[in-house]
Amino acid sequence: MRQQKITTTVLLEMKARGEKIAALTAYDAPTSALLNESGIDIVLVGDSVGNVKLGYANTLPVTLAEILHHTQAAARGNSRAMLVADMPYLTYQLSIQTAKENAGKLIKEGGAHAVKVEGGLEIANAVKALCDLHIPVMGHLGLTPQYIHKIGGYTMQGKTPSDRNKIVTDAKILEGAGVFALVLECIPADLAQEITAKVNVPTIGIGSGPHCNGQILVIDDMLGLSPDPLPKFVKTYARLRLEMQAAIQRYSAEVKSGAYPEGKSAPQA
Repeated sequence: MRQQKITTTVLLEMKARGEKIAALTAYDAPTSALLNESGIDIVLVGDSVGNVKLGYANTLPVTLAEILHHTQAAARGNSRAMLVADMPYLTYQLSIQTAKENAGKLIKEGGAHAVKVEGGLEIANAVKALCDLHIPVMGHLGLTPQYIHKIGGYTMQGKTPSDRNKIVTDAKILEGAGVFALVLECIPADLAQEITAKVNVPTIGIGSGPHCNGQILVIDDMLGLSPDPLPKFVKTYARLRLEMQAAIQRYSAEVKSGAYPEGKSAPQA
């Protein structure tokens, strides 16, 4: 039987039933297809592509063109999951018109079903404008990598009473602006639990404890493809980096020794 297509409505129903939502990143068609075959509910084309695939030190240099390229690729492999595209830094903060144009491009040309933005009150008007255009928007609070220079590092957020109150308030503001879900990154588990109880939309945690309605990880991290050190909250489900390294070294050794291809001489030109 064909698996149910994941939509914003389905995600809301999953929250209401207490059914957990599984999300992972993908940046290409084969990976996106694999996630679909494996039952992942949300595929995020994250601006983490900058760190993971493009060699950038952080997400700030990622361009709309780069996200669009990877979204188009992931869309080709997608069949069931909700495909969400990150909006890169400064593609939605400068003006509402810019946000509309860029989000529209990710939906119309990229094949995304929704976009994700970082921030709270300061971007609420842009979120509402996108929702008014019927573009589904996922929010992102807590550790927001696009504001890494402001927050001072990849550290836990929401540790003080004022910071906690701001994150809770921003969550309610984003819900009021129309987001269909909220990513909560690196906040205390009890704060994530509080927000999850106070908003009607699903919360997707990353490094924020077990009480969110779902969880997301960068796929390269959970497969053991990323170099150490990994964030403390990452659970590694495989060691593919070591396996790939061993396979490549074996291939190289066999080529150099002549064992591959099976000791046969190369065909004459």
